[in-house]
Amino acid sequence: MPELPEVEGVVNALKPQVTGKTIKQVKISETVYHSHSLGKQTIIKGSLPDLLADALMDMRIEAVERRSKYIYFHVMKASNSYILVNHLGMSGAWFYVTHRDEITEAKFHRHIHVELLLDDGHWLIYSDIRRFGELRLIQQLSDYPPLLALAPEPFDQDAKAYFLKACELRKFKDKEIKAVIMDSHALCGCGNIYATEALFRMKINPGRKTSQLSGVEKEQLFETIVAVLTESIAFGGSSISDYRNINGEAGSMQNRLQMYGMNICPMCYTNTTQKIIAGRNSYYCPNCQK
Repeated sequence: MPELPEVEGVVNALKPQVTGKTIKQVKISETVYHSHSLGKQTIIKGSLPDLLADALMDMRIEAVERRSKYIYFHVMKASNSYILVNHLGMSGAWFYVTHRDEITEAKFHRHIHVELLLDDGHWLIYSDIRRFGELRLIQQLSDYPPLLALAPEPFDQDAKAYFLKACELRKFKDKEIKAVIMDSHALCGCGNIYATEALFRMKINPGRKTSQLSGVEKEQLFETIVAVLTESIAFGGSSISDYRNINGEAGSMQNRLQMYGMNICPMCYTNTTQKIIAGRNSYYCPNCQK
């Protein structure tokens, strides 16, 4: 699943292409329509596909920003402002092209679900191979309460204090520290990849209970997480499995990962261990990480 650095890369690439553009036509895939006819909400959430398509017509994209792992398209129509909220899920990707055939990677071309024709003649296309992503149109953040419950951005001034306070809460203090790092109510934007890397750099076993870490360790861990996220943003994120930036561009952070997906520890050459934490497969070195 794309994490904060990957989503940041997508947003930074989208901004110069779509800001100030108006949506003139909307196409939605038959797959999405069929899922809604069965009572499911594939891709489009909180609305019927036709209603979303009608609403998006003639909307102007005023700004694009990232919040945690979400993309917010701030749009306006008839002096009314809205937010088109997008989560990339496991395999969502955006393309800015003059024709859908410019999407040359077959797996993305086969799974195009939303196409927005902009007034500059380009199509803004959303493809999602596994269909775990979402598009949701709201007027304000309170229309979708989970967005209000997100922790501060890890780069915000108050984020460290927020994280340290969350670690003392009953619901977090007896959890594995990796589960807490990946919980957006404690620290937003950090998922399996970068939690794995930060814990390895800190030599902390991902299965340790949060209450077993000292205050200094928690502070240093937070700072390490921010450093790892910052590094990944600089290298375009990790293009693992189905993640791509817009138009299929790949990042290179995957070449700098030291523990995620590794079978041998790069420090002591011990075989790594795998453990399921918070539903995710966690790699760690049983020798280095205590």
